Amino acid sequence: MNFLAHAYLSFGNPDILVGNMIADQVKGRQIETYPEAIQHGIHIHRKIDAFTDSHPVTLETMSIFRASAGKYAGAFLDVSYDHFLAIDNQNEPEEGWEPFAQRCYSQIELHTELLPSKFCTMFMYMKKEDWLYNYRYNWLIEKSFERLKNRANYLDDNAPVFSDFENHYREIQESYNTFFPELKAYIKDIIQNKEP
Repeated sequence: MNFLAHAYLSFGNPDILVGNMIADQVKGRQIETYPEAIQHGIHIHRKIDAFTDSHPVTLETMSIFRASAGKYAGAFLDVSYDHFLAIDNQNEPEEGWEPFAQRCYSQIELHTELLPSKFCTMFMYMKKEDWLYNYRYNWLIEKSFERLKNRANYLDDNAPVFSDFENHYREIQESYNTFFPELKAYIKDIIQNKEP
C-alpha cells in the first residue's frame, strides 16, 4: 500500500515506475512475461521492501502497531511512511507533489495493456481518489487503514490501528526522518549502477 514511496523511488523512469507499482501482483515466473525494463522495476520494488522490512529503525517502529495489527504491523507502517513522504518538503519533486502524482498516473496509463487486472481495479480508485497526492491527509490514511483491515485475515475490524498512528504521530515521523534518506540513497545507487 505504500504506493507513493514506490512511485517516488522510481526516479522519473516510467518503466521502473510501472514495475514498481505492479510488483505485488506479479508472482513467480510471471515476471518473465514483462519487458526487461519493467522487470527491473519489479526487482527495485522487492529491494525497497527487503531493505524496509530489515531496517532496524523500521523493525523498532513496527512495535507501535504490533498490539493492534499483529503480523500486519509492517503494512500499516508502510502506509504511515507514505504520509510523511507526502508532507516532506525536502524530498518534494521539483514540479511539486500534485503534478508529480498526475504524471505518475499518466505514465501508468500508457502501459495499460501490461497491467495485471487486479492492479487495474485498484488503480481506478488510486487515480479517482488521488492517493499519491492525498496521502498527506489523515482522512486518506484512515481510509487506507480501513481497506487494509478489510483485506487482512484474522484482523479485527475494530482494531484501533489509526488511533495508534495518531497517538504516535511524532514518533513515526522521527522514524521516517531517520529511515527514508537511507532507503532513497540505497535505491538511487542501485538504479544509477544498473544493478539487476
